[in-house]
Amino acid sequence: MRVKGLLRLVFIFSAFALVATACGDDSTTTTTSASGEGFKFGMILVGPQNDHGWSQAHYEAGQYLEQKTGATMIVLDKVNTADRPETTVDQVIDDMVAQGAGLIFATSDDMKDGVLLGAERHPDVPMIWSSGDNAWADGKDYRADLANLGNEMGRMEYGKMIAGCAAALTSETGKLGYLGPLINDETRRLASSVFLGADYCWQNYRGMGDDLSFSVNWIGFWFNIPGFTLDPTLVANDFFDGGVDVVISGIDTTEALVVAGQRAAADESVWAIPYDFEGACAEAPNACLGVPYFNWGPAYLRVLNSVLTDSFSADFNWWGPDWADINNADTSGVGWEAGAGLSADAAASLDEFIAGLGDGSINLYTGPLNYQDGTPFLAAGEEATDLQIWYMPQLLEGMVGASSAG
Repeated sequence: MRVKGLLRLVFIFSAFALVATACGDDSTTTTTSASGEGFKFGMILVGPQNDHGWSQAHYEAGQYLEQKTGATMIVLDKVNTADRPETTVDQVIDDMVAQGAGLIFATSDDMKDGVLLGAERHPDVPMIWSSGDNAWADGKDYRADLANLGNEMGRMEYGKMIAGCAAALTSETGKLGYLGPLINDETRRLASSVFLGADYCWQNYRGMGDDLSFSVNWIGFWFNIPGFTLDPTLVANDFFDGGVDVVISGIDTTEALVVAGQRAAADESVWAIPYDFEGACAEAPNACLGVPYFNWGPAYLRVLNSVLTDSFSADFNWWGPDWADINNADTSGVGWEAGAGLSADAAASLDEFIAGLGDGSINLYTGPLNYQDGTPFLAAGEEATDLQIWYMPQLLEGMVGASSAG
């Protein structure tokens, strides 16, 4: 799916081995804003702008830019083959440029072909493809010719580790379920990050062994498309019926939490963790353990400022939380909003875990780790590189579920 600043976050405490020069690993902090009065920017959303998930997080980032600069957003949502089968991303880019957009945000991994074509057609219009890797010089799909197309993505691996920890701290059955979208490098690394956080907290805070059950079920897309994907409501219910008591969502929408809320209201001890959007817990507050969310505003503001000041460059930026305050709306690209379903004891342990991620005392992408099929991923003491994490080819050993769609 999918798809940083003036102050540099020094990730010496990273949960992975970071390569700041390769990945543009900057803080999303922006201290000043240029005037954008009269400027237009385009925001292309894969889902509804009010989905309480991925697309709404981007839409609200666009509103943040309007508020900070006075620029005007041109937005089109539900740009996907099911909702708009006759509309392609490159056509949307053409239309937005014709309307005067001087910057385009294409906000889904699913938009790859269209945004690459749109960038080729409009080489003088700066564009951002969120979650892509075309601007990563060391990446597999580097396009040096597209000097107008940059990439922005949050290090949600941290947020997913936090979500996994919250799930493990709460579970009474020791059975966790992960409701996944489609299968690709991004979704494998995020699901694996949930598992790493859950396994660590199950053993280190709960004092359990390596007996945590972690199952993954993929629906086939970022959100439900009747007749094309599995129904996430049915998948969530199947998880709970099978003894899972916490479902962690990796899809753009909130079905897992809605189902958990319905069952909790019937006195079942079940919980869920939604994804993407800070306000997602509002769907069923008491069943929600919390939500790891993207805050695209600071990163997008930095991009817009660079365009307004004629200093834009097509960079690959993979930014993380502001560990001084992961919920600071003006500085932190990745956050965690605790839910009402999280107990006080679990919240205290989770805060300790988050602090450990921030200061480096907890470093989860360090070996020994194997892939799901038992082949080595990281040797004992070896830290994963950004490339190894970004292009994760399998789930990890101990996870149950498909690593590929084949």
